[in-house]
Amino acid sequence: MTYKARILKRRHLIYYLEIYDEDTGLPVGHLVDVTTRGIKLVSKTPIEAGKAFRLRMLLPPGYFQETVVHIEAVSKWSNNDVNPDFYDTGLEVKPLDIRARQIIMKLVNLVGFND
Repeated sequence: MTYKARILKRRHLIYYLEIYDEDTGLPVGHLVDVTTRGIKLVSKTPIEAGKAFRLRMLLPPGYFQETVVHIEAVSKWSNNDVNPDFYDTGLEVKPLDIRARQIIMKLVNLVGFND
């Protein structure tokens, strides 16, 4: 399988935000890092590559008027995490609406690690 090179540098956050599947309401994992074009999740189970999701990300309290942001994404890969009890999954985010894009950008600026 061929992967496209990442254009934007991923930013790690000081929070592991919860991510839910909009269709099932079930948790998918926790956000590890994010850009406006992709996210990386850590989860207890692997996520198959090529799976499309409608996701709901819970936002940290006190930063936004909104409590959630909705995104659509497709899983690209899933591997064992450094901790063998968990899996890391990379997802490509579909184009965001203006408000979701603003929230993600603000999230990175406010709670992203300066690395």
